[in-house]
Amino acid sequence: MDSREFSDLKLDRKECKKCGAVWINGQHTWATGAIGNEDDLAGLICNKLGDDSCINPRRGSDSGDTWAKRDSDTEKKLYSKRIELEQQRDRFRAEFGEDPHFDD
Repeated sequence: MDSREFSDLKLDRKECKKCGAVWINGQHTWATGAIGNEDDLAGLICNKLGDDSCINPRRGSDSGDTWAKRDSDTEKKLYSKRIELEQQRDRFRAEFGEDPHFDD
């Protein structure tokens, strides 16, 4: 008799032939190895490029991230940073006077 214990561990890996997205044991993972989000994958890739060969079960979902949402977030952050820098410049001018290099 064999007294060794065996694990029921198994590894199931699926890869989308269309975009290369990977699921390990049913969990989508990004190329970085981080746990993925199927809704984000759908919004960023599958809904634009996917076809019947796409294996993302959330293809067609619009609840995840999209390039339009990311663009909007970036614009908001840039606008916020611009306001912050303009306020900093105004404080500098108030304290030290006009700097000839501001308008270069």
